[in-house]
Amino acid sequence: MIDPRRLHMLTEVARHGSFNRAAAELRLTPSAVSQQISALERTVGTPVVRRSTRGVELTDAGRILVGAADVISTELLHAEREIARLAADRVERFTVATFTSGGQRILPHALIGFTTERPSVELTVIESEPEESLPLVRSGAADLALAYHFDGPAPAPAGLDWLPLLDDPMWIVLPAGHRLAGRTAVTVAELAGERWVHGCLSVSEMLDRYAALAGFVVETACRGTDYQFAQSLVRAGVGIAMIPEVALTTDASGLTAARLTPPGPCRYVGVATSKRRRTDPLIAALLRALRSTVGALPSTPLATG
Repeated sequence: MIDPRRLHMLTEVARHGSFNRAAAELRLTPSAVSQQISALERTVGTPVVRRSTRGVELTDAGRILVGAADVISTELLHAEREIARLAADRVERFTVATFTSGGQRILPHALIGFTTERPSVELTVIESEPEESLPLVRSGAADLALAYHFDGPAPAPAGLDWLPLLDDPMWIVLPAGHRLAGRTAVTVAELAGERWVHGCLSVSEMLDRYAALAGFVVETACRGTDYQFAQSLVRAGVGIAMIPEVALTTDASGLTAARLTPPGPCRYVGVATSKRRRTDPLIAALLRALRSTVGALPSTPLATG
């Protein structure tokens, strides 16, 4: 049987790439760590690390074991938190992580009925992007994450379920007097020569790829991380912006928007939950509320044309 303590040592060796640094982290001697890794290799019957003058690297078997160690560590952490929760009191606590525009336009409406029907639930909301919120759910620090991904496969980190909520198409937001104002749809190719205001670094990177396919290089006026700020700069005439529908401003003054037609990116919004929490009644209730909210969303809050 594999000793979990040796798995933990292997994880530290992999993280540091060195027996010496792993030993310092574990407060052991390098010899002790090396001996435990050798014992682990005898247990599994195959090498788990490669030793060289450049450091220590995992073998394929070692990578499998480190992955298993991560899952075990997550499960133990979850168990500790659940036991602490039971020992502390009977108050139900529920933590939701959400990206900014989802927290502005989707989550509040869903929470109205959720909190009204469950006044005893102690609710915490964490604002974080998917690269931060999904690990929070995996570790048990959050019960549910409202998240998104762009073109490509849906995120599926180990131990998580991904439940799609809606397709969130991209729009091109323009100053009201722009040459394309009045159009209901535009292509990326028609936007060559424009200056761009970015409200998300991921969108900036995707736009570069689609612009290259259309034969031009993006000229960036502002590279920001807030869609509302980006639209304020568009209103001021700084440039144009590519904005997901959910993140479009409700203040249409001085702005117009046109749907981005293919080929172009799209954002996909969904919910990440832990596989072990599939039957949790609080998660099920909030999922129902989120689906209801999404079903009632208007096509776009920003006037077009």
